[in-house]
Amino acid sequence: MTQEKWGQLRNKLLKAIGKNNYTTWIEPLELQEVQDGVATFSVPTNFMGNYVSQNFADLILYEMNTAGESVQRLAFRVAANSPARPSSQAAATPAVIQESPQPQSLSQQAEPTSDALESLQAAPLDARFTFDTFVVGKPNELAHAAARRVSEGGPVTFNPLVLYGGVGLGKTHLMHAIAWELKTKRPELNVLYLSAEQFMYRFVQALRERRMMDFKHLFRSVDVLMVDDVQFIAGKDSTQEEFFHTFNALVDQNKQIIISADRAPGEIKDLEDRVKSRLQCGLVVDLHPTDYELRLGILQNKVQQYSSTYPDLTIADGVLEFLAHRISTNVRVLEGALTRLFAFASLVGREIDMELTQDCLADVLRASERKITVEEIQRKVSDYYNIRLSDIIGPKRLRSYARPRQVAMYLCKQLTSRSLPEIGRRFGGRDHTTVMHGVKRIEELKVTDGQIAEDVEMLRRALEA
Repeated sequence: MTQEKWGQLRNKLLKAIGKNNYTTWIEPLELQEVQDGVATFSVPTNFMGNYVSQNFADLILYEMNTAGESVQRLAFRVAANSPARPSSQAAATPAVIQESPQPQSLSQQAEPTSDALESLQAAPLDARFTFDTFVVGKPNELAHAAARRVSEGGPVTFNPLVLYGGVGLGKTHLMHAIAWELKTKRPELNVLYLSAEQFMYRFVQALRERRMMDFKHLFRSVDVLMVDDVQFIAGKDSTQEEFFHTFNALVDQNKQIIISADRAPGEIKDLEDRVKSRLQCGLVVDLHPTDYELRLGILQNKVQQYSSTYPDLTIADGVLEFLAHRISTNVRVLEGALTRLFAFASLVGREIDMELTQDCLADVLRASERKITVEEIQRKVSDYYNIRLSDIIGPKRLRSYARPRQVAMYLCKQLTSRSLPEIGRRFGGRDHTTVMHGVKRIEELKVTDGQIAEDVEMLRRALEA
């Protein structure tokens, strides 16, 4: 890569991470060479090399490969003629350090500079997290559609937009995608994306420096406020109060607010009722656990991305289907497994077949063997038959309750390792003979009643998905 090309690439990095981050961390980098898939940079200190490697390496690699360079990793060398940087200088950059994707705890942060509050920028966005790379399926199609609507930057139709779901289901991906789209379509808008932990850190910093008016001005002057993982402010009373007032001020100005959390606002423990109420007044969208088709689509999309990096690797039929079936709980684990598989296959020079997959991912596959619980079966069956969970467990013997109860008992016997007495105890303290009768009855009905057979099969698939 020529120095001219590196200069053009640095301009892209400037737009992506903001002037403050760029000046502190990217501008001092000097490109030495690109050889054998390794881009080597000269840096003034080890600290700078380590920080850039941890926080901006993925973005730099992405931009280099987009520019036509085949680069797999970055290397950093301290320039021989660079004077040792005093520790006081290293401590003078907390405003940037705190904006890394995984901020340090307050006790680890260096003392802020006097003008740190004004220089704070939005947290860096991951260049990989765009709408183009987001795979849409039935479990996330509503969340995707809502995110798309907000990213248009038009009149605010629902405020706030709250995206919630478990780990690795795409909340942060959609948040970053919205921010990227707004930056492209509406560059005049002031879009602030940060985690709830970063919001809390800035609030504490403002309190410590007695600069709350500056803090209030910073957060009330944005056009779009995006706060990721809002559950982290639960139990932090002062932070919640300031978040509440910031929320109200922005809504009054008709400014868009986008929030993500790992569960529905009403289910976040230690979150104040008034904050819950504000979060629930907009559009609250659940990103459901992935189904088999969506996981397979994600894997196929990743394979296409890897095809340029690993052009000589082939994947045997059935491997992606096997992974999509076996690794069902977390998309990050699924993508990480595929990354490991490609890296391993390229190192040993073998085709990615079922044998190599099982050898390479033995630990991941073992950890992903999901254990279905009696409680999960009871919830799924009660939802399926549209009855209350208490009616499944309770004493009522009406047929509309008794048949679903027997189906749940049958599934517990088939899908868990619980004994009949244990299952009986989970169903309101029933005797094991009652469970035995229910299991036998469903086995008989599966042969004679097509509807029961279909119900049991659909429930089994849903539980094993």
